Amino acid sequence: MTPNQTGALLMMGAMAAYTFNDALVKLIGGTLPLPQILTVRGLAASVLIYLLVRRMGGLQLRLPPRAWGMIALRCAGEVSATYLFLTALMVMPIANVTAVLQVLPLAVTLSAALFLQEPVGWRRMAAIAAGFCGMLLIVRPGPEGFSEGALFALASVACITARDLVTRRMPPEVPSMTVTLMSSLSVLAFGIATSAAVEWQPMGAGELLILGGAALFIFAGYLCSVMTMRVGEIAVIAPLRYSGLLWALLLGWLVFGEWPDAVTLLGAAIVAGAGVFTFYRERQAARKRRPVMR
Repeated sequence: MTPNQTGALLMMGAMAAYTFNDALVKLIGGTLPLPQILTVRGLAASVLIYLLVRRMGGLQLRLPPRAWGMIALRCAGEVSATYLFLTALMVMPIANVTAVLQVLPLAVTLSAALFLQEPVGWRRMAAIAAGFCGMLLIVRPGPEGFSEGALFALASVACITARDLVTRRMPPEVPSMTVTLMSSLSVLAFGIATSAAVEWQPMGAGELLILGGAALFIFAGYLCSVMTMRVGEIAVIAPLRYSGLLWALLLGWLVFGEWPDAVTLLGAAIVAGAGVFTFYRERQAARKRRPVMR
């Protein structure tokens, strides 16, 4: 296979793994409190990520204070986004939550233009506006405003956007695997800290199997994501992140008996279409900025 084909398969694998993790967490969410889920899953996932980091030689702890400050900010965004997203997942259909999350690339592009002064042309701005209109079709605020689940989902998008903006500003000497491990450990620490406020429930073989599966899937998602960044052109591979929406639709139907209505599906299609167009325009703009070799 070509590097782009390999990268495309890895991106689809990452999205599938993340969505299966979400489905398992939602499945167990009615039995166990969220802090307990974050602690048990986070412990298993952190051990697997640590072993991977050691094997790949990507663990670097001797970093300047500015780098650790950026890592701390990113971890805060990761923890907030994880809690908000999983809270939304417990009260909304998995396909709806996943569809809201697909607006993330548009939010990052818009925020980079507003806060980092990155150039964004009128075509991409129009696509971003269309994508946010599609998102409104998904969450559909009523006379009283947004539902509780929609507010949590939108807040998670805001936190992930802030996390990704911090990542863009992170010094190049910071290894990505070190950041990944620190993010996983921060979520684990949050789970442990908030466990004091809830009563842990007994776990049998079934609960442990589900949480172990969730940890394996999130580890597989991290692994595929890292490998994706090392092969192919990101502008070609990135649009395939929307394959996660297809998995969410399938798992929502098979596992939870959920299927979005026509308006929600239309909104998801608009968001995905706007995102793909934005990736295409970013690729075109990058080609124009690339110096011509003579």
